[in-house]
Amino acid sequence: MAKLQGFEFWRKTLKEARFVVAPMVDQSELAWRLLSRRHGAQLCYTPMLHAQVFVRDANYRRENLYNELCEEDRPLITQFCANDPEVFLQAALLAQDYCDAIDLNLGCPQMIAKRGHYGVFLQDEWELLEKMVRLANEKLSVPITCKIRVFKEIEKTVRYAQMLEKAGCQLLTVHGRTKDQKGAMTGIANWEHIRAVRKAVNIPVFANGNIHHLSDVERCIQETGVQGVMSAEGNLHNPALFEGCSPPVWEMAEEYLEVVQRHPPCTLSYVRAHLFKLWHHTLQIHQDLREELAKVKNLEGLTGVSKQLRLRCQEEIAKGKDVEEKEGGLPFPHWICQPYVRPEPKEPVANGNGHGSEVKKTVCQKRALEDSDGTADTLSKNKQKKRSRNPHKNFCPEQKPKYIKCEQCGNPKGNKCVFNLCRGCCKKKAYKEVADCPSHGLRFKTKAEKQKAEEDERRQDGRKADETKEDERKEGLATETERSSSSSPPPPPDPNTELQVQCKTPLPL
Repeated sequence: MAKLQGFEFWRKTLKEARFVVAPMVDQSELAWRLLSRRHGAQLCYTPMLHAQVFVRDANYRRENLYNELCEEDRPLITQFCANDPEVFLQAALLAQDYCDAIDLNLGCPQMIAKRGHYGVFLQDEWELLEKMVRLANEKLSVPITCKIRVFKEIEKTVRYAQMLEKAGCQLLTVHGRTKDQKGAMTGIANWEHIRAVRKAVNIPVFANGNIHHLSDVERCIQETGVQGVMSAEGNLHNPALFEGCSPPVWEMAEEYLEVVQRHPPCTLSYVRAHLFKLWHHTLQIHQDLREELAKVKNLEGLTGVSKQLRLRCQEEIAKGKDVEEKEGGLPFPHWICQPYVRPEPKEPVANGNGHGSEVKKTVCQKRALEDSDGTADTLSKNKQKKRSRNPHKNFCPEQKPKYIKCEQCGNPKGNKCVFNLCRGCCKKKAYKEVADCPSHGLRFKTKAEKQKAEEDERRQDGRKADETKEDERKEGLATETERSSSSSPPPPPDPNTELQVQCKTPLPL
């Protein structure tokens, strides 16, 4: 069967999906995808998977894709981050039978992506990206798609999209923010770039950015002409976004926990993160339960905290607080699912409203470098918390330890590793050579020797038992022989002997 391409792929395989749940690291797992599909999502992406780890680690493949197979969870697109065409292809080949398409992440702006040299930090390496997309398009049995961020210049963004289309990309998701628009500098996504890309390419385009309500979805489609709209943050705060409703938070939380229990295993950190997002506005008020939610160690504990939050909200409703002034300027009471809108950057360049032709652009400025002595005035809030827990902690960059790279994969090696490798590579080598590495807590040699000693001991015990049985058998035979000899009748007299005796006896006179 020929591989579907472009609009045919979108119509037949993706069933003309318009409402899309974005790929989110540690957040778009199976349980959350199923919950989103129940409430209007038509297409979901897996969390971003690391292609190199996916190729070398069978457990990683099982935990992140193979064990999450579900008939209800289709259509599904698997997303990878990669910077090597061959590695990306190998990972895609291992995943293609478990999804409907393979997506290449070219939009992640986080620092880990910069260190790993993937995501949006590849957007200037067009030759490499063209090779990656072309090779995947030629070798895979499913379509290849891409998710990108825009450049500041619309013309360059359009050329970028056309290059990916020419290389073989069958569907393009455009996040209308630049590489620098992240964290506190996120700002407003630029739909004008998305509209320009949609007009310039002949493949389906999904838009991403500024999606908080169903009305945003409809307006985005109308203004940009895209085939579908993708939501990440909006979906995390309100899984029913694509239904156009804002239910009480506890309804979504309880339904999600029920899905988690029906589709185990689900990593506890994922569940905790989702509850923090859903209850975000309520936890600003009930700080004690915020701390409790962070501390509990099992699913039952998370469920219990969620129930306590529900009871407190219902008490507020019974007291009539739902008709009072909304906390923090929220459009709804805090117990209603609603988006969290980040405050705008402090130094915007006024240039419109950011929803269409006029877009607000931001000047992204990084926080000033900290002083070498790491004083409290210059430390970030996170580092100040660490300093409060450990007053002697030093944040001076010059005094930080310089990590030596693993000889095989480039990750930091163990300081006392006998092989001078990171833990993952050390484990493979120690297993192959049946060796120990005390630094990483690996005891393959010790376990093998212990197992061999136990087998020798069992073998020796078996031999002793056999010898004992043999001795007992011989003793039994000897005893039986003695008994049989003592109980048998005397042998009959020999007639020849009797005659001899008679001849020797003297005759009477």
